[in-house]
Amino acid sequence: MGDRTLAAMRPGSIPGTRGRVRPLTLLGDPVLHTPCAEVTHFDAELAGLVEDMFATMYAAQGVGLAANQIGRPLRVFVYDCPDDEDVRHVGHVINPRLVEADGLVMRGPEGCLSLPGLEAGTERYDEAVVEGFTVAGAPVRVEGTGFFARCLQHECDHLEGRTYADRLTGWRHKKLMRQATRASWHRGP
Repeated sequence: MGDRTLAAMRPGSIPGTRGRVRPLTLLGDPVLHTPCAEVTHFDAELAGLVEDMFATMYAAQGVGLAANQIGRPLRVFVYDCPDDEDVRHVGHVINPRLVEADGLVMRGPEGCLSLPGLEAGTERYDEAVVEGFTVAGAPVRVEGTGFFARCLQHECDHLEGRTYADRLTGWRHKKLMRQATRASWHRGP
């Protein structure tokens, strides 16, 4: 195990401090619309990816980031997200599975680092449970409520090749797509 792996696993270490900020993948890039591959090697390269993802998420002032949002189609996401009681949740999940999405369905504002500056009222359950592994290969279970549950569901969607825009219908979807087409970052026809 390399230094980066140890740093990423060291309790109390600040995630992302050893990482480099990578360019974000924006809406329309095929990597965002393709299901991600399972991680098969838990090594220093994976630990480096997690560090880079934290650094990128913090630089972009986000609360979650999936690997395909920096062009890596792997089942990995990181988060630093509060719940509705302002309890901060920080971590990462390798090969996550959304094993439970339950409770009330709430429509709330949702944004995405791959659609910078935009948001739309998106329906999500207010409770979510994700299971997967840490960068060291240890099993992990993450439970979230409120805004943190929204974050967990959002990141799991990314790994399935979906963005929150794909959950919108009708006028909400049309409005968001119109805004995306007009955005300074848009690269389409």
